[in-house]
Amino acid sequence: MKRILGTAMVLGLMGVLTVIVGCSKAKVDVVDFGEGVKLEMVLVPVGKFVMGSPESEKKRRNNERQHEVILTKPYYMGKYEVTQEQYEAVMGKNPSTIKGARLPVTDVSWYDCQEFIKKLNAKTDGGYRLPSESEWEYACRAGTTTAYSFGDKITPKDANYQESKAGKPEAVGSYKPNVFGLYDMHGNVWEWCDEPKVDYPKETVTDPNEPETVDFSIMRGGSYATIDSGTRSSIRLKWMSPESLDTLGFRLAKDK
Repeated sequence: MKRILGTAMVLGLMGVLTVIVGCSKAKVDVVDFGEGVKLEMVLVPVGKFVMGSPESEKKRRNNERQHEVILTKPYYMGKYEVTQEQYEAVMGKNPSTIKGARLPVTDVSWYDCQEFIKKLNAKTDGGYRLPSESEWEYACRAGTTTAYSFGDKITPKDANYQESKAGKPEAVGSYKPNVFGLYDMHGNVWEWCDEPKVDYPKETVTDPNEPETVDFSIMRGGSYATIDSGTRSSIRLKWMSPESLDTLGFRLAKDK
């Protein structure tokens, strides 16, 4: 099925592919923007997990209270953070301070993300959005209960964070993916989520209905300038929705 993205830009065939990730199979939804620019979305399966961090986790924050979350609907999550070439293909501009086609787009506010999503949805079959916090953490953990998706410690070979000494974003996919086949969930750039809540609930939550926020939202995952504990699976920071940072980008989600 061919679709149009902007003037004189034709999207190629879109389909569901099956790729092998470690010992698991991940279904990947691919949209071809043309000229070698593609958007890949990995299907995340249903499941339940304990969101937040245990009190024994080193350098945990008080806003990480553990609670069970049950997700009964599969959804797609961006295989990578949205890149500058993808953003420019949709928006016709690149706001990033440090430029690079395969670098994650940065210097985008929550509202900028919504405008990107609005235009992308208008020119495709739609359904793209920012992930909720629970979707983001579930996808990041990929079945793990440790501080990071690869264990309780992080090293420069695992992700782009302060001790990696890159001092800037790196091309998406520069490090190994997690079990779900998602890259750069730890470090590189912070990622916006649709989540206005500050305090986690105590009780089990099923398919959290997290409305869009106006004044602030939550960013997840840490960045190239963040210390090790700031890239944990449970880390969450509140930031003003109209503001942007050169360490802050986003990743897309989509209902199946």
